[in-house]
Amino acid sequence: MSSETSLVEFSVSAEAEDHAQTTVSTRGHEFVVDEPTANGGQDEGPTPVEYLLGAWAGCLTVTGHAVADDHDIAIGSLDIDLAGGLDPRKLQGRADDVRAGFQHIEVELDVESDATEEELDAWLAAVEERCPVADNLASETPTTLGFA
Repeated sequence: MSSETSLVEFSVSAEAEDHAQTTVSTRGHEFVVDEPTANGGQDEGPTPVEYLLGAWAGCLTVTGHAVADDHDIAIGSLDIDLAGGLDPRKLQGRADDVRAGFQHIEVELDVESDATEEELDAWLAAVEERCPVADNLASETPTTLGFA
């Protein structure tokens, strides 16, 4: 582990538009988080957990290309599919004995490259190790929740 610390801070601001929809702002960008109409939302944006999966996909893309550059691997195309299973009973207040979050998440990468299988295996291991979102999902991260 490096003895040098060089944290880069990231932040977002969010405003609840109603009980299911949130507008999130960061660096001059806005995006809508919403629920499907079946869950009381207006279905004007992905759900929070869909954004979580999308954040991991985006981070894998950025990290994958950075690692490919470091390993002198040419990536022709990179398609990523993620899927996870979540038991909603904890969120709904109907069960205390299940996790609120995903029970599992599977990620499949379809990589077009001239790299060998061994090179791609090493690339994938480095991508998983270096991806910040993957690290946050796999490791416990201290969080603080409080009032403004």
